Amino acid sequence: MRFLTFVRKSENRLGLMGPEEQVIDLAELNRRYLKAGAAPYLDNMQAFIEAGGKALSVAKKAAKYVAGKDAEGQKKLRQAGALVKLNQVKILSPIPWPRKNVVLLGVNYKEHIEEGARARDIELKYPEAPVFFTKPATSVIGQFGKVVHHKATEKLDYEVELAVVMGKKGRDIPKDKAYDYIFGYTICLDMTARDLQRKHGQWFKGKSLDTYCPLGPWIVHKSAIPDPQKLRLICRVNGQVMQNDNTDNMIFDIATTIESLSSGMTLEPGEIISTGTPSGVGFARVPPFFLKPGDKVEADIERIGVLQVEIVAP
Repeated sequence: MRFLTFVRKSENRLGLMGPEEQVIDLAELNRRYLKAGAAPYLDNMQAFIEAGGKALSVAKKAAKYVAGKDAEGQKKLRQAGALVKLNQVKILSPIPWPRKNVVLLGVNYKEHIEEGARARDIELKYPEAPVFFTKPATSVIGQFGKVVHHKATEKLDYEVELAVVMGKKGRDIPKDKAYDYIFGYTICLDMTARDLQRKHGQWFKGKSLDTYCPLGPWIVHKSAIPDPQKLRLICRVNGQVMQNDNTDNMIFDIATTIESLSSGMTLEPGEIISTGTPSGVGFARVPPFFLKPGDKVEADIERIGVLQVEIVAP
């Protein structure tokens, strides 16, 4: 199941991808056809995730209901506003305004660490524990979003990452229970102003400018991805492959990351954790490569899809 947030008649709606690249408006389908009663958890992604099993049950019924309709039946659903073609809606970030900062991992792929050390001529050193930083909600945008090449930077870089969306509240989560707390997975583009990152001596500022956290295009429920540690992830700029690796090359896998982050700190439903980027980033290339207005960036992760953004002038 692929869950998304889309705009319809100037309202944010919770959607489920249906047959033939159509979006099921879950609240509208429930109101008109499923008759599951009052379901405020169908109003937005955050409420849906928090509702847990009962929300998933309604989503499964919705998917089955739509799949059982022939072409004429689906046409009637579209006329009723319960079904809409994907190319007719604007897709937002799955959670347009996260309640907490998005958490990201730095230096979580060996080859990325090695390329960074070469490019900066510094000592090669691998982390002994996950390295965390965050991005604020103001940096979040969605599918086909516009990443602003702010005047504050001359060195805008790209990083494709697999992001985990938490489904349950927990603290001190052990590795062997980590997946019980996950709702699903999405794609993150960790956009980075490299010059600001170096200037300030830490990562928050250079990675947190407005529009620097594209997420999406949807959240794939964990049931559809049996092993998230075996996913191909690719980043393309203007069609050219810049990054190409697999999540099985993470230094700290997802379970270890959740165990470490949740140690003494409560993780909550809807919380987003992005798991680091592989090699191939712009600053480490020879010669270095940085994004400019007009560039199109695609983050492609197996079993999830493609997140696409465009770089625009301020």
